[in-house]
Amino acid sequence: MSAEEKRRGEDVEDGGPGLVYMPFVIMEDLLDKLRLLDYEQNFCRERNLKPISRHYFAIPTNPGEQFFMFTSLSAWLLRKAGKNFEQPQEYDDPNATISSILDEVRKYQHSIDFPPSKLKQGCGEHCIYVLDRLADEALKNTHFSWSRPEYPEEEMDEENIVEDDAELTLGEIEKTMMQTYNDDEEFEEEEQILDLEGLKKRSQKQQDIESSKPEEILESTTDAADWKLEVERVLPQLKVTIRTDNKDWRVHVEQMHQHKDGIESSLTETKTHLDKLQNEITRTLEKISSREKYINNQLEHLLGEFRGAQEQLSESKERYRQASRGVTERSRLLGEVTEELERIKMEMEDRGSSMTDGAPLVKIKQAIQQLKKENMQMEIRCGVVEHILLQAKLNDKTSQNKEVHRNQTDNFDYSAY
Repeated sequence: MSAEEKRRGEDVEDGGPGLVYMPFVIMEDLLDKLRLLDYEQNFCRERNLKPISRHYFAIPTNPGEQFFMFTSLSAWLLRKAGKNFEQPQEYDDPNATISSILDEVRKYQHSIDFPPSKLKQGCGEHCIYVLDRLADEALKNTHFSWSRPEYPEEEMDEENIVEDDAELTLGEIEKTMMQTYNDDEEFEEEEQILDLEGLKKRSQKQQDIESSKPEEILESTTDAADWKLEVERVLPQLKVTIRTDNKDWRVHVEQMHQHKDGIESSLTETKTHLDKLQNEITRTLEKISSREKYINNQLEHLLGEFRGAQEQLSESKERYRQASRGVTERSRLLGEVTEELERIKMEMEDRGSSMTDGAPLVKIKQAIQQLKKENMQMEIRCGVVEHILLQAKLNDKTSQNKEVHRNQTDNFDYSAY
């Protein structure tokens, strides 16, 4: 197990807050490895594909497109790693393609601790992990190695090529001047304060310095040509540049004077050009105004005719507008009359068809026959009802007669016999 895999396992176990962003970091490393393998030229251009972004497999966008890119890129990396792996096609079984890719990854002794279904999405940390492992194997197969870094040489002007110790700033010069000034003041004060003993010591020092000086003139044994070459070699390093401090008021004053001189010199040059330009513009405007007056005078009668034509045109437009309004009203009335005429024609057609058609007459005859049948049935029913009523009346009358006869019989006096 490589150090990167161990680090990945430790991050998973720790579960720190940065674990969510690890796929983005690994994806950026993967993109750098792909660029080292020149995938833009050898992979993208051959298949007319766009180069992937640095977070392409870390963020889900289009699952189908990302899965196809994942399988194609995996197959290309396997071929780069020395394996004979066929390019996956769109109609291939995704499960078979994923299993074949994972088998090749396992052959490189890389652990696969996730189900193959995680790769069907075409994005996520598992897809990035597989591609990263395959990119490592491809780099190993191509014998890639880091070369020593080459730092670009900074070209500087000859005036600025000086040693750091030789560069002086304006503040350092002022400090040196102030130190010299203070030393002179102290020396003057010492001259005023020194007594005879001090004068003796000073004279003794001067004598010691004079005795240390060489009595004979020194002569150099160096060749003049070598001396000139050495001077030319160290001359750029002996130049002293003064670094100006932008906060110093003297610099600002000097800049103000320089800008003022530049403005005055530019003003004297541009003022003449501006004056010439003003004169030319003035003459051109005068010519234009005179030409305009001449054209107005020449075209005055044509302008009058044009105005009259415009007035006639406006009058004609007004008449046309009024006529159009009348035509619109008449068109509306014509439409209404046409609709009424169509309605009347339809009514006439309906009546004519009803007059010539014998179906209504047949229906009337059938209705009359039906009425006759119903009338006969009604008469029969009425006769039956009358017979029933008559029989009831007769029965009622017979019962009444029997009752009267019974009453008379009961009231007959048999004593008279």
